[in-house]
Amino acid sequence: MSSKVVLITGTSSGIGLAAAVAAAQAGWRVVATLRDTSRADALRKTATEAGVEVEVRQLDVTDEASVAAAVDGVIADHGRLDAVINNAGAGHLGTLENESVAEVRTVMEVNFFGVLHVSKAALPHLRASGGRLITVTSVGGVIGQPFNEAYCAAKFAVEGYMESLAPVAAKAGVTVSVVEPGAVATEFVNNIGVDLQGEVAAAGPYADALQAYLDRTVAQFAGSAQTPAEAAGAVLEALTADRPAFRIQTSDWARGFTGTKLADLDGSAVLGLTGSWVG
Repeated sequence: MSSKVVLITGTSSGIGLAAAVAAAQAGWRVVATLRDTSRADALRKTATEAGVEVEVRQLDVTDEASVAAAVDGVIADHGRLDAVINNAGAGHLGTLENESVAEVRTVMEVNFFGVLHVSKAALPHLRASGGRLITVTSVGGVIGQPFNEAYCAAKFAVEGYMESLAPVAAKAGVTVSVVEPGAVATEFVNNIGVDLQGEVAAAGPYADALQAYLDRTVAQFAGSAQTPAEAAGAVLEALTADRPAFRIQTSDWARGFTGTKLADLDGSAVLGLTGSWVG
């Protein structure tokens, strides 16, 4: 069994939970973190059923002190950190005229600055181990989508930041990848955490457009949604492949969707160019 250590954020459900169990099955020592550890029951149950162990720790990605404590605790207890999977995040539904800038800032704090907090704290240790920095983004980090302005802006920011960081980190021995899921079963409504029909009723001049968007999204989920375990397979690829791509989509649907914008699906052409800029 490998003694390598991976820290994963946002493991209470969905892709984070599935990735934690899959990594443990692949022989990694998994530190599974959650903002609220009282929500770890599903993770523990799934791990037990899979015949593996995961170590549960508290980490709030929006709290720098919490992030520092979690990363420092891993180093104190295990002496190393070989990979980080930034998975924690939150969905958001809204449009500019009907929401406050403060709401948009909150979305950015969780989905963008939370990734930066964890990555910054981990990088010195990933440099020491020649490790991997993996971030779960979204196809919404490639193509902006109606009523997802703030969410997509945060995911665009993450993708741009990581694409820019990748050649620099590579010079220090750290591999950077982003994983782009499309529709994942159970996560859309749960992560947004709102009354969708209430949102339509309150949407004013945007009500018809919002209803059309929701109808389309429900149909999309019915036709193309993956299970969290299926999507986590791409995360495991980023974690274990000898030479993982920078950009990894989780399904044929996600590849087709992002491919309408990205001719360079795996990011190799972009990183080949920008990598030459740093020697």
